[in-house]
Amino acid sequence: MADQDTAGRAAGLDGLIVPPLSRRGFVMTSLMSGLTLATTRVEAQVIHTDATGIEAGEVKIPAADGPMPAYRAVPEGEGPFPIVLVIEEIFGVHEYIKDICRRLAKVGYCAVAPELYARQGDLSTMTDPKIIIRDVIAKTPDAQWINDLDATAAWAGSAAKGDLHRLAVMGWCRGGRDVWLYAAHRRDLKAAVAWYGPIGGERTDIQPRTAGDVAAEINAPLLALYGGADTGIPVASAEEARDRAKAAGKSVELVVYPDAPHGFHADYRPSYRREAAEDGWQRALAFLKAHDVG
Repeated sequence: MADQDTAGRAAGLDGLIVPPLSRRGFVMTSLMSGLTLATTRVEAQVIHTDATGIEAGEVKIPAADGPMPAYRAVPEGEGPFPIVLVIEEIFGVHEYIKDICRRLAKVGYCAVAPELYARQGDLSTMTDPKIIIRDVIAKTPDAQWINDLDATAAWAGSAAKGDLHRLAVMGWCRGGRDVWLYAAHRRDLKAAVAWYGPIGGERTDIQPRTAGDVAAEINAPLLALYGGADTGIPVASAEEARDRAKAAGKSVELVVYPDAPHGFHADYRPSYRREAAEDGWQRALAFLKAHDVG
């Protein structure tokens, strides 16, 4: 298993993996409870998935500089089960992300969502998305969260009944952007699903490449689910990334929901669009199975 993990991470994505990570420690040592405080909620439409038939709860994952809080959901039974790494939005691993893990476990996956911003700030207390982006997201090195996802995959394969030979990644919003980058990093990845992840954006010393920059380098088939009414992510940018990937012989399936805004899967927000969210979810599950993650 160690050989499998080492082979999968060999070389990595040029320009992102830099030694060594700063050992600043964790600001968040446990996950937040409930939903994020940083966005308007529409309680009546929130989906709740119970834990019947699955094992679900907070876990600690051995990271480079200590235990990292995460949420894991996995079917009852011996396994091993295919692994889906779940990448959060900018708001942290709150109840919506936890519920996504339970939804995945209900259909047979070992789903793990690490708190990738645990070193940079306490997202459980933050209420302003602009401050979260400025003080937490922008200050999180891509090298850091990529290493943390690698650690999460290794842990899932050794301690959480996961099967590293059937590894996928799925992310929302900022996590959708990270899906593109992780797919360009991880060579043993079987499938990737990006929900409305930004394609462009500012390049910095600690975040040197955009999703569009790495589109031609992805190592796994990628399903890209985007909203045609997303005012922050032009559909043309997703189309360009798809075309760049295809020109390099890579596989990207782009689905655009014409009337859907950004965050159309987020059932706790006014941006939720049930029809697009449900269709995207079914497409995502079918995509995983079609690429041997199931």
